[in-house]
Amino acid sequence: MDTRLLHTFTTLARTGSFTAAAAELHLAQSTVTVHIRTLERELDARLFDRLPTGALLTDTGRRLLERAEDVLDAVARLRADGAGTGAVGGRVVVGTPESLCTTRLPGVVAALRTSHPEVDVQLYAGGTAQCVEGLRSGRLDVALLLEEETDFPDVTSEAVAREPLALVCSPGHPLAARADAPAWAELAAESVFLLEQGCSYSDALERRLLAVPGARPRLTRFGSVDAARSCVTAGLGVTLLPLTTVREHLGDGRLVRLGGPPFADVPVRLARHRRRWTSPATQTFVRELVRQLPGSPATPDDHPLAPPDASQASPSASAKS
Repeated sequence: MDTRLLHTFTTLARTGSFTAAAAELHLAQSTVTVHIRTLERELDARLFDRLPTGALLTDTGRRLLERAEDVLDAVARLRADGAGTGAVGGRVVVGTPESLCTTRLPGVVAALRTSHPEVDVQLYAGGTAQCVEGLRSGRLDVALLLEEETDFPDVTSEAVAREPLALVCSPGHPLAARADAPAWAELAAESVFLLEQGCSYSDALERRLLAVPGARPRLTRFGSVDAARSCVTAGLGVTLLPLTTVREHLGDGRLVRLGGPPFADVPVRLARHRRRWTSPATQTFVRELVRQLPGSPATPDDHPLAPPDASQASPSASAKS
């Protein structure tokens, strides 16, 4: 069987659109149609229902999708083994929160371009839900999650570092002149700028503020760190962000850090699909990432993600820290 047909099949299953699959595969839409029809003929089964809204997997298609992904993983392993001890190369697609994408990962990519120029790293900013869906669909090879713990049946994760958080406001904000740290009741009376739903530390802060008796905090959610930071820099309220995203603003006096209440560092969790193979290029990226992350529990030579077989043998141990 031509593995190109399986690749087209898995891409169409993920995108749900012949047009989107053709664009991603750099093929004509008619070629995608021919690939699917050829595969259905070879398997003697209908894999998709063609609907006005797109392509929907049939029951048979859903059953065969996992096996098709296993075959493609096996082919990728075979090719990697055949490459022997040559230079590590290949594409690594990484999902990551915006804060890490703009602060931690540029240095990792720059280092790899020097040490492993054949490794092509592509970064996609997204929250936990988006990254987990990307791992499930195969769009992402690995993801970083800012979460205390994760519990997804098909995604394994492990804490590789911790990211400090900072509660900040502008120098002209009334809380900035306080000699003592503000209490929860005082924060609950402020305008607080948070990141979008699904950001673990923003969600935790919202829950804590709403738990203050009689409090009616003014909460505004943004899809980007820059938007929240800009509002606070303009003196409109306070925000809680990773320290790396406000360090420059603290250094030049555009923001000041409030003393409390205290916020625990949020873990940086490295996640991947439990069943899929981890390519040499992805392993190389992970090693460089762990080497550069501050406070990483692993040494540069350690691989913080267990091989697929090991993770399958003990799923519960990999799902939570």
